[in-house]
Amino acid sequence: MKAKTLEAELLQDWQCPKGTTPIVRSPQNRPRRKTSFFSSSIQSGVHLSNNHEYATISLHGGNLFGASGRLNVWKPAIFNGEFSLTQIWVVAGRGTEVNTVEAGWQVYPGRNYTRLFIFWTSDGYQRTGCYNLECPGFVQTSHKLTLGGKIVPISRYGGDQFEISIYIHKDKKSGNWWLRIMEIDVGYWPGSIFNKLSDRGDTVFWGGEIVNSGSQGHHTSTQMGSGHFPSEGYRKASYVRNLRYVDESRAIKDADPHNLAPLVSRPECYDLQMGNINNYGTHFFYSGPGFSDKCK
Repeated sequence: MKAKTLEAELLQDWQCPKGTTPIVRSPQNRPRRKTSFFSSSIQSGVHLSNNHEYATISLHGGNLFGASGRLNVWKPAIFNGEFSLTQIWVVAGRGTEVNTVEAGWQVYPGRNYTRLFIFWTSDGYQRTGCYNLECPGFVQTSHKLTLGGKIVPISRYGGDQFEISIYIHKDKKSGNWWLRIMEIDVGYWPGSIFNKLSDRGDTVFWGGEIVNSGSQGHHTSTQMGSGHFPSEGYRKASYVRNLRYVDESRAIKDADPHNLAPLVSRPECYDLQMGNINNYGTHFFYSGPGFSDKCK
């Protein structure tokens, strides 16, 4: 069977009238997003003191006013109250001064489906920020989709690939960071909730993240992406394609592969490699199974 690339659907958990916004109440046991991913300079790599692991590509430096990409959607297996996600980060600052706006898909405890999500922080994941609409911050302006809602169908190993598109950009006039998903202008993060991102971003990341609690005395079996290594390629590994960014002139530009830096915390568990599919723009494959003879 020849595989297709199709758009996934963002399902409402219920219908809402115009002028209102749908809110999904999250389980109380959802893992905290606290992480030290950005606690040091980009060049010094990923810190793992909070048991978060990554397979990402980054664009660092310059004045960045947004980013976009197309993410194929999977349902990775998760264990021990952990999560697995794929997203786009726009970042400014380091350490406890990190500001981020983030959007993507996630599988986490207490939910039976892959879910759309957003997140933000203005103090390095310490006290500020939250998922979706769980705290004041993000202002949703569209009633057409649910933040935290289901994404269906998902990609199938060796079969059809289903994607969502994400575009984050800073509005020059208002200073707000707008979010567009699947051609829907969902809403915005006010520039006033940030100190670093109130001006501009300095780094963009695309890729995957998991939590490794090590609760069984070894590395977790929680999967990233499709749960298969990127060397397996299209239809089998996860990918992010058409990587783009917004420069200081507010032009949307294709990311140059030569200017991108891979950040892979443990390649024996989850890995990443650039792709070469025609018409996919700048893109990469990433994912992995977690615990194995090599990933202990």
